[in-house]
Amino acid sequence: MQFKWIAVLAALTLTACGKKEEAVAPAAMAPDGEMLIVRIGHAGPTSGPIAHLGKDNELGARMAIEDLNAKRLKIGSRTAKFELVPEDDAGDPKQGTAVAQKLIDENVKGVVGHMNSGTTIPASRLYSDAGIPQISPSATNPKYTRQGFKTAFRVVADDMQLGSTLGKYAVETLKARNIAVIDDRTAYGQGVAEEFEKSAKSAGATIVGHEFTTDKSTDFNAILTKLKAARPDVLFFGGMDAVGGPMLKQARQLGIDAKFMGGDGMCSTELPKLAGDAVGEGAVVCAVAGGVDDDARQALEEFKTRFKEKNGVDVQIYAPYVYDAIGVLADAMVKAGSPEPSVYLPELGKVKYKGLTGTIAFDEKGDIRNGALTLFTYKGGIRSQIAVVR
Repeated sequence: MQFKWIAVLAALTLTACGKKEEAVAPAAMAPDGEMLIVRIGHAGPTSGPIAHLGKDNELGARMAIEDLNAKRLKIGSRTAKFELVPEDDAGDPKQGTAVAQKLIDENVKGVVGHMNSGTTIPASRLYSDAGIPQISPSATNPKYTRQGFKTAFRVVADDMQLGSTLGKYAVETLKARNIAVIDDRTAYGQGVAEEFEKSAKSAGATIVGHEFTTDKSTDFNAILTKLKAARPDVLFFGGMDAVGGPMLKQARQLGIDAKFMGGDGMCSTELPKLAGDAVGEGAVVCAVAGGVDDDARQALEEFKTRFKEKNGVDVQIYAPYVYDAIGVLADAMVKAGSPEPSVYLPELGKVKYKGLTGTIAFDEKGDIRNGALTLFTYKGGIRSQIAVVR
């Protein structure tokens, strides 16, 4: 009875003040004609040694949100206003799951991220349990989309394709016979190194050594000295540019003149700054899990120019893929007529979205169909494209 009297007193107080209690509808249930607020999460490492890559991704996300709002898209009968909810996972798996839970609690309608496979994979289970679609713009470990989660998608090719392509290129084009491998033991670094090694061996190369480091190491002299004795033609590193740059510098100081190869994590515009003169002229070959053919390159180049003008920095690697991933989420929401994950998730599996990075469509696992890879080298301290392969 006490609670009943409290409720009555509260009602009388509101009446005395001339106020009427009203229920506030959530954004997704706003009446027709009102702005529909749609919150999109982004997660990546915006602190730590690879913060330059995480910030690159976040800037791509911000541009996508601004451009979507400029289009005044309608979802159902209402004009959508997209809002970005950015979170820093520091490239750490534990922080990645904490960030994922935070985004879920903040009621985001979709997530673009995470950047690293090591954060993307553990976070994906939380998004799956919450029923929130997740599109990674850069995680390449095959396990991500092979867990059976209907919410997991990616807009780039995986390590099986990336490592395989680099392994064949090392043997067939660079004519390498003796290859040394180093990986940083992360889900990404280990995965791409293993796929590279399998492909290179299958193509006829001999793996003369496989050493290990961490994603926070700075001194590689011991493992490099060990590998130097094997006289490799190619030294492959599975890891990120923050480690790959100093490693390359130390390799040259030790007199290792092998071609230096790596995956997308190393293939940034920042690598020449991290490696200095050791980057050489055509001495590094790397691949990015994505790429566009000549007929689509103009739109991508225009985006890169606009990105530089707006943000004062060059695109590192994956900002265009983040941009497209957000576009894909919005496209599925528009087609479904709702931003609610349970309603628009089926549309993601059917999407055929023409983006900056090419046409995006997903297979039954959530992997991009007909994913491209771009091979790069460095000349004059500038990343230079070799070829786009599929």
